[in-house]
Amino acid sequence: MKLHLDAATTAIITMECQRGVIGDLSTFPALAASVRDSGALDAMAAIVAAGRECDATVVHALAVFRADRGGSFTNAPLLRYTATIPGQLEVGTPAAELVAELGPEPNDLVSARHHGVSPFTGTDLDALLRSRGVRTVVPVGVSLNVGMLGLCIEAVNLGYEVVLATDATAALPASYADAVLTNTFSQLATLCEAQAVIAAFNETPTTP
Repeated sequence: MKLHLDAATTAIITMECQRGVIGDLSTFPALAASVRDSGALDAMAAIVAAGRECDATVVHALAVFRADRGGSFTNAPLLRYTATIPGQLEVGTPAAELVAELGPEPNDLVSARHHGVSPFTGTDLDALLRSRGVRTVVPVGVSLNVGMLGLCIEAVNLGYEVVLATDATAALPASYADAVLTNTFSQLATLCEAQAVIAAFNETPTTP
């Protein structure tokens, strides 16, 4: 089945593509290595570039925290663990920055969350998307274990169509990706490869 995307109503959402997560300052080195070694980061960058080329909305969903963790709950094992890491994604630090391969570019939007494990609840992400008339989201980033799953479930609950490029994301261990994509994400999103997303964007006429 050929993928069709209307750039005017489609947004690419990068999920936690930050230096302290998948970049040079990662506190999750196995995840960062998986993203780079698998080519997922290259796929993410290619999708983002193709979206920008045809004026699709690009939003970077970042996790950022105050130094004192004020406003951030530690009500889950993952959150309790990350709260013990000194400087983890601290506001204003290099670790919280987007990886250079993805920008940001001047026309990109940024949505920051200070708590939780997914990007919609308690943030401005939904309002940003609706202000652009977005109806379809293309998430890229990490991870399939938690964050990307939450993103997709929340997007569906809010009425968005989800298209997921399976080679522009990652899981730990890497072997888990196939199982969760087949048995869970396939129930939430249209699954394809990055090249299909890029081809769909390339078919979108650009604004004169």
